[in-house]
Amino acid sequence: MSFYIDFINRFRQYDASVVNRFSVSDSHDAAMGDRRLPTGVPAPDQGVYGISVAAELSGAGAQSLRLYERYGLVSPARSEGGTRRYSADDLARLQRITELVAAGVNLAGVARILDLEDDNAALRADIMRLRSGKRGRRPGSTARRSKTVRDDHPGT
Repeated sequence: MSFYIDFINRFRQYDASVVNRFSVSDSHDAAMGDRRLPTGVPAPDQGVYGISVAAELSGAGAQSLRLYERYGLVSPARSEGGTRRYSADDLARLQRITELVAAGVNLAGVARILDLEDDNAALRADIMRLRSGKRGRRPGSTARRSKTVRDDHPGT
């Protein structure tokens, strides 16, 4: 998991001149040829990188990125004109896909691995939320849970 965080942080710190040169902040700027981003660093899930930049940063070819999208491995945002816009999160995912493909995993296997990793991350987030005490209990929820456990497991 730390790999993803390091990868995302690396792209957040990416040279602003490269980001400004290759990204488009909205359709008006695109039509005007203005390549400046809004002030500050884009959110990790904000699509700002075009396909050629994403391909270069991830180490995969543009055709590979299109194929990965077709297989549902990555879902980049789209501009109003339909252009793919990849976020830092997408780039981290593409890096993981590239690693798995290089290790000899086929795309169906990559999809399964990514699904399991996503499920695992969601479960870890749930565990952290529960441990922090932000459970959001409803009155009687413990009793209902206990009854469900007893119903599911007659020996309890």
